[in-house]
Amino acid sequence: MAAPRAGRQPQNDGYRSLSLSGHVGFDSLPDQLVNKSIKQGFCFNILCIGETGTGKSTLIDSLFNTSFDDPVSTHFQPNVRLRAQTYELQESNVRLKLTVVNTVGFGDQINKEDSYQPIVDYIDAQFEAYLQEELKIKRSLFSYHDTRIHACLYFISPTGHSLKTLDLLTMKSLDSKVNIIPIISKADSISKTELQMFKNKLMSELVSNDVQIYQFPTDDETVSQVNTIMNGHLPFAVVGSTEEVKIGNKMVKARQYPWGIVQVENENHCDFVKLREMLICTNMEDLREQTHARHYELYRRCRLEEMGFRDIGPENKPVSLQEAYEAKRHEFYLELQRKEEEMRQHFVQRVKEKETILKEAEQQIQTKFDHLMLMHQEEKLKLEKKKRALEDDMAMFNKKKANAELLQTQAFVSTPVVSLKRDKDRKNSGFM
Repeated sequence: MAAPRAGRQPQNDGYRSLSLSGHVGFDSLPDQLVNKSIKQGFCFNILCIGETGTGKSTLIDSLFNTSFDDPVSTHFQPNVRLRAQTYELQESNVRLKLTVVNTVGFGDQINKEDSYQPIVDYIDAQFEAYLQEELKIKRSLFSYHDTRIHACLYFISPTGHSLKTLDLLTMKSLDSKVNIIPIISKADSISKTELQMFKNKLMSELVSNDVQIYQFPTDDETVSQVNTIMNGHLPFAVVGSTEEVKIGNKMVKARQYPWGIVQVENENHCDFVKLREMLICTNMEDLREQTHARHYELYRRCRLEEMGFRDIGPENKPVSLQEAYEAKRHEFYLELQRKEEEMRQHFVQRVKEKETILKEAEQQIQTKFDHLMLMHQEEKLKLEKKKRALEDDMAMFNKKKANAELLQTQAFVSTPVVSLKRDKDRKNSGFM
């Protein structure tokens, strides 16, 4: 066998590594990618879940060092309402399209499912919108506004005891759909000892209930050490504030109490800086990648399987998308024919039933008609009989009337003759 050329080393995976004798220029690819990303801008979507009054809006304002002017929420909501607001932020020459989704009225419902089900539906709706954009023939993903949730900040009330049932149910229903980062809000309301015990209790409950929260990645050597340390601090105990207090010669964000001052950005007071570093500075891109590669892919796979698409056929052979589409189309056509035949048979059966009902109704109407005709004939005969009797009575009456008139006429004629005879007789008797 001929020896391999100098500079070409065979690899176990079938590829060979080559050395270059001069500069080519593809080492500028990272710079090209950076320039393209900066020109296009970035998007990041945060979902804040927590009961009203847990400090969600204040923390978001503190994280991004601005005021988002989130309107005051009311407790009188029949259902949880998700309010999404998008903002354009710029730092140096990097533009960020930030969407903050707040859960208005979370935890105010008697039925716990009414609290978390609208959140699940909202996350699925964003996945579905992205999937429909992907399935279009003419796609525009480059300019598409991605509204998929990249990070879920779950605010836990600092009770110092344990998680509420609502918290467990909500996180359990969301852990396969979104990157959950649990947060103990208003951590300055309990002591450090109680806080550490509360953290341990929460993590134990999450593990025992098999709730999968977001773990900062440790596979990248540049952030492996710091992310490993930060994973041990979960859940973060934070304090948010937009008020500034003068301490020494500088103004710092803090909460001032009669007994002292709690500095938001002091790591001895709370984990706010840890949260900001992990969420924004170190792992924002990983949160975006996890959303696409893990949660969205799971949703996409389930939806395509619901549509009937498979990567493997009945004989465990790879199936292309075209083959799966044709098979599904043929299956749908057969199902359509079957349903059409069922509808035709059902229509014929309904027509026969209707004909039977109409025939029965026609028979009933005919019977009723015959009965009415018989009654009509009987009534007609009765009337004719009465008519003949009446005509006989009228004829008898007319006959009697004629006789009476005749007698009256005869009587009138005979009366003058008799009187003349009497007068004549009276005269004769006088002369005598």
